[in-house]
Amino acid sequence: MNESPDITGSGSQRSTATSRSLLERVKSDDTSAWDRLVTLYAPLVYYWCRRWDLQDQDTADVFQEVFLSVATHIAGFRKDRESDTFRGWLRTITRNKVLDHFRRQGREPGGVGGTEAQLRLTDLPAPVPATRPDEAVADDHAERGLFYRGLDFIRGEFEPRTWQAFWKTAVDGRSPKDVGDELGMSSGAVRVAKSRVLHRLREELGDLME
Repeated sequence: MNESPDITGSGSQRSTATSRSLLERVKSDDTSAWDRLVTLYAPLVYYWCRRWDLQDQDTADVFQEVFLSVATHIAGFRKDRESDTFRGWLRTITRNKVLDHFRRQGREPGGVGGTEAQLRLTDLPAPVPATRPDEAVADDHAERGLFYRGLDFIRGEFEPRTWQAFWKTAVDGRSPKDVGDELGMSSGAVRVAKSRVLHRLREELGDLME
């Protein structure tokens, strides 16, 4: 039975995780953890930039400014409120950098302005609701990409059958019994495989995936 394809295109990488989450390792100046953080969030930052009307020729500069700001302020990021998330914090940084760019150009980006321009690094971003069905689908796809890229970080740690049992139940939505019959595993073993992978994902990414 073939494994699910490598949907991220980045290839399997064996994790060097310890008991600390990826975010904690980034805060302690772990270079490999920083590389993983950028890999995890770069496509989402790019998506936000395009969603807020930034042109391709300007995205590279804003992208660099976003991650420079993250590197500068990451040690101060913390969850003061239950609703605080790293993704929300990063989205605010990205919005601020996009706004800065448009201010330098003497105009405001589409969909961003007014009181939103007053957001600062420690604030959660105001939601930017999708106004068309295709936008909602694009937003959902961009968010789900985080999950898939996170899985790619840990894929190499599991035997192929364990990974297939996880993928077919957690991602494809199939029942443990059907998957077990296909893979020659008991339903209980399939559930254990799914639980193991999800536990490892939470251990690696922690609150980055909230």
